[in-house]
Amino acid sequence: MELLQYTFFQHALVGSLLASIICGLVGTYIVTRRLVFISGGLTHASFGGIGLGLYLGVPPLLTAAVFAVLSAFGVEWLAGRKDMREDSAIAVFWALGMAVGVIFTFLSPGFAPDLSAYLFGNILTITRGDLVLPAVLAVVLGAFFAFCFRTIVSVAFDREFARSQGLPVQALEYVLMMFIALTIVACLRMVGIVLVISLLTIPQMTANLFTQRFRSIILLSILIGFASCLGGLYASFRWDVPSGACIIFVSIVIYAVCKGAKGLQEGGRRKKI
Repeated sequence: MELLQYTFFQHALVGSLLASIICGLVGTYIVTRRLVFISGGLTHASFGGIGLGLYLGVPPLLTAAVFAVLSAFGVEWLAGRKDMREDSAIAVFWALGMAVGVIFTFLSPGFAPDLSAYLFGNILTITRGDLVLPAVLAVVLGAFFAFCFRTIVSVAFDREFARSQGLPVQALEYVLMMFIALTIVACLRMVGIVLVISLLTIPQMTANLFTQRFRSIILLSILIGFASCLGGLYASFRWDVPSGACIIFVSIVIYAVCKGAKGLQEGGRRKKI
């Protein structure tokens, strides 16, 4: 309880909750649609926006958001063409983002910035201003999923069936790709480019061990994600190690424990039979 007296820890708790909500919503769609590789590509592509922002002297997260959204649209457009495979389109923007980021970072005037904050994140250093984007995104995503839930589920599980029912599949995919890109950028200061992909997938994989329902996976993954953040925050503060890595490590431990427990439970049922 002593930690709750510190302002930085209060910000970290709010940021953890917001990150768990937005990643729970978007991550469930990613895992169901098997878009993990795409989200990984967008995560690394956002580094190009960070380097560009540092070079131009504008907020790096702003340019990262623009770069990530444009990359998401580019991947979606190229993947829809017959002359390029989806994985090739992802690789193009993945490599482009990293190359642009490195070039403009080293061209930036003055001392080279500390890139570890963007690569690995540190949720214990976020400010009230850093909470604005995830807070707005949580509200917008919550409303979007509430109004378009049935359509999102249809597209996530069977695009062709959704298209045969006259649903706006392509438009929805572009909107969701935009939300994936924005979610990635919103979590950069918390867990970093290298680790954000884990926050979008591991809690959802853990939730999927217990339920197959889309809505249930969302709710359970939010709880698991928040529990991972709390455990990671405590470990980071207690042993003075990077918070982003701790959060992901705790989430993997939770997944391993749940996977092992479910395996033992299923093994016990087989013996009874």
